[in-house]
Amino acid sequence: MAHRIHRFTRALGAALLAAPLLCAPARSYAQLPQLGDGGGLSIGAERRMGERIARELFQEPDYIDDPVLAEYVQGIWSRLLAAARALGELPPEMDQRYAWRVILGSDPEINAFALPGGYVGLQLGLIDIVDSPDELASVLAHELSHVTQRHLSRLMARQSRLTPVLIGAMLLGMLAASKSADLGGAVIAGSQAAAVQDHLTFSRDMEREADRVGYGVMTRAGYSPQAFAAMFEKLQQASRLNDDDAYPYLRTHPLTSERIADMQARAQFSVGPPLPALSLRQAMITARAQVLSHPGVDALRAAVTRARDAGAAMAPAPRVGALYAGALASIKQRNFTQARELVARLDPLVAGDAQAARLAQLLAAELAWSAGDAPRVLTLLAPDAPGRPELVLTSEALIRTGQAGPAAQRLQDWVALHPRDATAWQLLAGACTAQGEVLRSIRAEAEAQVALLDYAAAVDRFKAAQDLVRRRTLAGQPVDHIEASIIDARLRDVQLLLKEQALQG
Repeated sequence: MAHRIHRFTRALGAALLAAPLLCAPARSYAQLPQLGDGGGLSIGAERRMGERIARELFQEPDYIDDPVLAEYVQGIWSRLLAAARALGELPPEMDQRYAWRVILGSDPEINAFALPGGYVGLQLGLIDIVDSPDELASVLAHELSHVTQRHLSRLMARQSRLTPVLIGAMLLGMLAASKSADLGGAVIAGSQAAAVQDHLTFSRDMEREADRVGYGVMTRAGYSPQAFAAMFEKLQQASRLNDDDAYPYLRTHPLTSERIADMQARAQFSVGPPLPALSLRQAMITARAQVLSHPGVDALRAAVTRARDAGAAMAPAPRVGALYAGALASIKQRNFTQARELVARLDPLVAGDAQAARLAQLLAAELAWSAGDAPRVLTLLAPDAPGRPELVLTSEALIRTGQAGPAAQRLQDWVALHPRDATAWQLLAGACTAQGEVLRSIRAEAEAQVALLDYAAAVDRFKAAQDLVRRRTLAGQPVDHIEASIIDARLRDVQLLLKEQALQG
């Protein structure tokens, strides 16, 4: 089967390349603006632009919220954000007003991209090729630095004729291009060659700046100084071996000999931990990304075959990764007997590694849930265990086994600390429905839509909750007035966000 390219990210990259060139004369610039100078585009405007693009990504079929992979990526992302704050790379206003969210896509392409307003897109194909968290941290630190240095805003600010109206038109063009990759190519073709060259030169300067700032953030976060150079070498080698459009990251982030040499020199003279070898945990994470990004029958069968052939002659980490991938592929094929056999082979190999043993236990619970054995999930995982993967699996199992009350309480505590967790809000809605608390359920559904930036859908759900309150009041039925007041206040908040969205459109 031909390699499938994620249309949105390809079109988005093309549109971002071409958009600042609209109506732009061909000029030369000698140097970059001052670091972090966003030009004429305000932080609020950039955040709204990012939200609009992110909302489209959340609606794409390739969007995925896998609790295990999301937790892994968020752990790296949080460390990088903390390091950026410590280095002074995050001004307080930007830190507070930007979203700082990583959006995962299930596509196997090797890609990551920064969006305005603190959003970063990451495809599972990139997780599939890394051998350590340090290597992924180098990519995320680079994308984070594109955001903190406000590169998109600075590109726009360079174009003297780029008015707010044209910015809006550019954004609409990007969204239209998400449905037709040809549109992005047409915009590129219509640009002046000299202007394109000028833009590319400026973008290469920004790539170098993102390398330099990202390197400082990554090493401050405690990751290996060699990670950047190792990732560069891996991408460069992969691109030489595979020129089938599977490496869009290299098209939007061109690797030059200067960039590679710079990172190699920095690593040589930096003090920090060495690049770690492939761990059992990383092998399992990589295996999960591989299976979830290649859901076709042939790919799943190949994963099972590799697992069956994974004998004692294999090194421990690759063997663990193969068994994990085979078990997960078996679950996806609903061959639960085969999955249990592979999990049984996996368990003793990870017994001495706490992180790997946890992933194996989560996989066993995922197997039990997929096989319809909700009570088994609760014997494998404690409902009060820390961690988002445990929260999701045990909440589902508690609801299924008639214990919606404890699930609702745990989920309510979680969303109070993580209000942008759409999956948790949806689970809370299910738990409330199971308890007959319809008003709370509708509000939770609305909050899930807010988390996905779909303010129109959220307003509809909040209004539905208000209608329910009115009907119950007229019928003399009891009403939770505290919940009703919260719904009224949240509706006003989201209506303001929707109004801003409409004005921007």
